[in-house]
Amino acid sequence: MTDKGSLSLLCMAIGSLPHQNVDEAMSLVKENFKDIPFWPQLSKMNKNENMMVQFLENMPAYDFDYENDKPFFNMEKNSYIQELEQLFLDWEDIILNNNMTVLDKYAISKNYSGTFSYFLNFVENTKPKFAKGQIIGPFTLSTSMTDKSGRSVYYDVTLREVITKVLTLKALWQIREIKRVSPKTTPIIFLDEPSLSQLRTSAYVTISPDEPVEQIKSISDIIKAHGGISAVHCCGRCDWGNLIKTGCDIINFDAYNHSEHFLLFSKNVADFLKNGGKIAWGLVPTLNENALETETVISLADRFNDLVEKLALSGLDKSFIKQNSLITPSCGAAVLSSKLAEKAMVLTNNLSKTLRK
Repeated sequence: MTDKGSLSLLCMAIGSLPHQNVDEAMSLVKENFKDIPFWPQLSKMNKNENMMVQFLENMPAYDFDYENDKPFFNMEKNSYIQELEQLFLDWEDIILNNNMTVLDKYAISKNYSGTFSYFLNFVENTKPKFAKGQIIGPFTLSTSMTDKSGRSVYYDVTLREVITKVLTLKALWQIREIKRVSPKTTPIIFLDEPSLSQLRTSAYVTISPDEPVEQIKSISDIIKAHGGISAVHCCGRCDWGNLIKTGCDIINFDAYNHSEHFLLFSKNVADFLKNGGKIAWGLVPTLNENALETETVISLADRFNDLVEKLALSGLDKSFIKQNSLITPSCGAAVLSSKLAEKAMVLTNNLSKTLRK
C-alpha cells in the first residue's frame, strides 16, 4: 500500500507556468518542489501545451481547425473507425493483458511537452519519494471540445469513452515513465477539472452529476491499481460531497477564494479524511495578482490555521487535519507574469516549510 502519510504539509504545484524557457521553468521546480517535483505546462512557449490540446495527441477523431485556431473532433476522418478499433484493442492489451509496451503509442511527445524529459531526468537524479504528473480531467475535456458542427462531444457516448480511455492511458504512461527512472518514487497524477464548477448550472443542466463522477472514478481506480496516487483539482465552487465519491486520494481546491463554500461540506470532508483522503489547500493566490503581491507567508499561515479551526468543528482533531493536508497555489500560474509566478512558487514552498515547523 502506498504510504500517503509522509505527504503531510508538503507543497505541490498545479501545473502551468508562464515561462517561455524550459531551463527557467525547471529551475523553479528544482528549487521549490524537491519533495514533489512536477513537469510544468508552458503554453506561452508552445500552443500544444495548452491544457485543452496537450493530451489530444494520437486521440481518435482529433483534428485541428487552423483557420479558427482551435482543436475539434472530426468523426468524418477517413481514419476514424480504424483509429477507434485500434484504441479498443490497445486498451484490452494494456489493461487486461498488462502489456505496458503498448503505452508508447500514448506518450506525451516533446512536441506536446518541452519539460517532461527534463522532469524525468530530475526524478532519476534525485529519487524523490513522490513525483507529480497531470492530465486534463475527462469531464472538462469532453465538455469543452466540440465536433465539426460545434456540438459538445460530451453528448456523444462513444467519444466520451474515447476521451476517458485515452486520458487513462496518458496517466499510465506517466506512471510507467516515473517508475522506470526511479522505481521507489510514487507518482501522483492530477486530474484537472475546472469545468466541474459549472455542473448543476444552466450550462450543463441536462448532465447528471453522477456521470462525471463515474468518468473520474474510472481513471482514479486505474491510477491507484498501477501504484499511483490519484488527485483531482477544481479551482471553482463545486459539489465536494459528490466529488469525494470519485475515490480520488487527494482533493485540491482554491482555498484562497472558495474556502467558505468548501466548508459547507465539512461533514463529507471529515469522512473523506477519516477514510485516508488528503486535502491539498490552494492557499497561494494565482488568480488575483493584487492578492499575490500583498500576501506573505505569515498572512497565509494565519489563513490556513483559521481554516483548520473551522474544519475541526466537524469533530476532527486539528493535528489530524494538518497531518492530512498539502499546500498548493490556488490554480495554475500561466496567466501571471514570470516574476509573479516565481513569487507564487516560492511562497508555496516557504508556506509549506513554515507550517511543517
